[in-house]
Amino acid sequence: MSSPRIYDLPTRVFHWTFAGLFVAAYTIGSTVDDASPRFVLHMLAGGLLAAAVLLRLVWGVAGTRHARLSDFSLSPAALVGYLRGVLSGQARTWAGHNPASSWAALVMMGLGLGMAATGLAMVAGVAPHAVEEVHEVLANALLAVALLHVAGVLVHVLRHRDALPLSMVTGRKRGIPAGETDVRPHAGVAMAFVAVLVAVGAGVASRYDASRGQVTLFGQTLMLREADEGSGERSGADDEQAEHEAHAREERAEDVPHG
Repeated sequence: MSSPRIYDLPTRVFHWTFAGLFVAAYTIGSTVDDASPRFVLHMLAGGLLAAAVLLRLVWGVAGTRHARLSDFSLSPAALVGYLRGVLSGQARTWAGHNPASSWAALVMMGLGLGMAATGLAMVAGVAPHAVEEVHEVLANALLAVALLHVAGVLVHVLRHRDALPLSMVTGRKRGIPAGETDVRPHAGVAMAFVAVLVAVGAGVASRYDASRGQVTLFGQTLMLREADEGSGERSGADDEQAEHEAHAREERAEDVPHG
């Protein structure tokens, strides 16, 4: 048995980026009022999560062998067999994603994109109340799948006495049959991955109008939250003042004697 590098750096960076962004988006969405200026951070986290998933799908085609989607074990029979093995303590060791983690990864990425799509539909004003219900269902479903994934990892650790979670930190797995060789780390791709996400976040932030609660992207203005009450009050007061001044000018004009 050996401990080869199974997961390249881009795969590991995506794993923890996805987890962090989801925790941030879910926590903010659950604890911050949607009219609060801070709620925009929920939407930013959701948008970055979707961008990360799209980058991961690209890497799922162009990446190293265990990063590729084709390496995922998605056979229902393999999943049932794996779960039976886990319960009996006889589950085989998989070099890459086992059937359970393969399904979990695919479902979570799909739910993440669904959340982003419904979130975008809401800010675009497309049936906001109905779409909001779907958005919440998708978020709770993703939370449930994530918790099941974590529970499965804990069961594996307790049964096999190995540090499986570290494989998404170091990239290496213990107990892999001989013949499995190290994959290239691709640190440059990982850096590019992070750079793209930072650029996306900075680009959105630079186009965000905090006073109006809106952002303009690709020529489209999206309302991310209600405008500040103070801003609305000032606008109303300005309109009233302008109307008063116009009325005063009309009265003065009427008082001017005509020859």
